[in-house]
Amino acid sequence: MSEAQTTIEATATEVSPRNYRMLAEIPLRVSVEVGSTAMKLSALMDLAEGSVVELDRQAHELLDIMVNGTLVAKGEIVTINGRFGIRVVDVVAADARLAGIDRRQ
Repeated sequence: MSEAQTTIEATATEVSPRNYRMLAEIPLRVSVEVGSTAMKLSALMDLAEGSVVELDRQAHELLDIMVNGTLVAKGEIVTINGRFGIRVVDVVAADARLAGIDRRQ
């Protein structure tokens, strides 16, 4: 390993905790996608209480956990004290998450 690489790695290690604390306070929008569908406006306008909209996902499939619109994990629905929650089952690889961020810019 070259001296320059060692210096860069040492600097990154020293600054990392400070940067993490700064970044840790940034609010992010976390959402869970159950599924989606395409429909015409007329069909949407015809929806009423009790209407059922069929989604593109099977009931047993994992849900997409998105952060600011980028897929970061897959999960399943759980209930906690009468409220919905998501159990993370699979985390998307870091390079795939970063690729999703690059596409949105």
